[in-house]
Amino acid sequence: MANSFVFSSESVGEGHPDKVADLISDSVLDACLAQDRTSRVACETMVKSNMVILAGEITTSAKLNYERIVRHAIREIGYVNGDDVFHADQVFINNYLTRQSPDIAQGVDAKKAKGKKTAEQGAGDQGIMFGYACNETPELMPTPIMFAHRLGRELTRIRKSGKVNWLRPDAKSQVSVRYENDKPVEVVNVVISTQHTADVAHATLEKYLIENVIKKVIPARMLNRKTEYLINPTGRFVIGGPQGDSGLTGRKIIVDTYGGWGRHGGGAFSGKDPSKVDRSAAYMGRWIAKNIVAAGLATHAEIQFAYAIGHPKPVSVRVETFGTGTVSDERITAAVQEVFSFKPADIVSQLNLLRPIYRQTTNYGHFGKKGLPWELTNKAAALRAAATK
Repeated sequence: MANSFVFSSESVGEGHPDKVADLISDSVLDACLAQDRTSRVACETMVKSNMVILAGEITTSAKLNYERIVRHAIREIGYVNGDDVFHADQVFINNYLTRQSPDIAQGVDAKKAKGKKTAEQGAGDQGIMFGYACNETPELMPTPIMFAHRLGRELTRIRKSGKVNWLRPDAKSQVSVRYENDKPVEVVNVVISTQHTADVAHATLEKYLIENVIKKVIPARMLNRKTEYLINPTGRFVIGGPQGDSGLTGRKIIVDTYGGWGRHGGGAFSGKDPSKVDRSAAYMGRWIAKNIVAAGLATHAEIQFAYAIGHPKPVSVRVETFGTGTVSDERITAAVQEVFSFKPADIVSQLNLLRPIYRQTTNYGHFGKKGLPWELTNKAAALRAAATK
């Protein structure tokens, strides 16, 4: 009997309130790293109505104009329309950033401290991290989340190109994919909710998005006469963005990763410098999992590892290939530990993370994008050799 099930994943657009907050936080991080590679940054943002609130801890020698950074990020998203309550040039900005706690700093710093057992750089916090990859798409990502991201990207591209004047920044997409014997075979339904001007007819919006977004980015072989299209299913989405809902940094962790397909350790990414293993170790996990699949050692791979705050080595490492491995999971785990170093300082150096690359991660997932160091498969050959020797 065929194993049949439907799996759904969602993505959100750049103007979604939570992504507005994420972009502001990552913009602050990049501005710090552009001037001071040793910056310690944990920048949290809240947006609501015409307000932006910055909070968190930053220790840096960088000289920043926070107002300019915030307004530039909002302008780039597209909140510049005359009727926007949340407007790049009109929002009120409240700054509650302080310096990093010295108690945390001594755990991260690569030097001795009273009560610290090593002089190496330690993890910035305790926590568990997961990395995942599979062979379903060219990006080695699960199909539902990649389709959802592609819809969001195309919707934003059309809006920013000016092809239609009724699209506004806030948007969501969701794709449900049917699997047969663990392989994606068809799209069951597609949901797009996009903010729009008050004067566009729902029928016009619906027809345009089906023909010019959905059918453009989802392969025709995955769509059929039974595919259901749910376009702005409430019937109206004029009030959006921070006017309609509050936004917080780090609230879209499943959108940012694997769409719910791979497990998640719970840590958010945006606004955090790479001394925070919530972010850097999750990137490390993706790099490892992708190289396992690229090496032909498995078609689906997940890695979990964990840290203690201030400690330089992971307290556990485990690889799971869900029965798809060409060698045992134990051998792959041993090979991973031979080829990669999990120490926080080594993660930073292996992936060259002390540079302003984080604004490009904010939208449409932190994984599955070209140009990011954790998307390279440059360790596949070494990993294959270590696992099969």
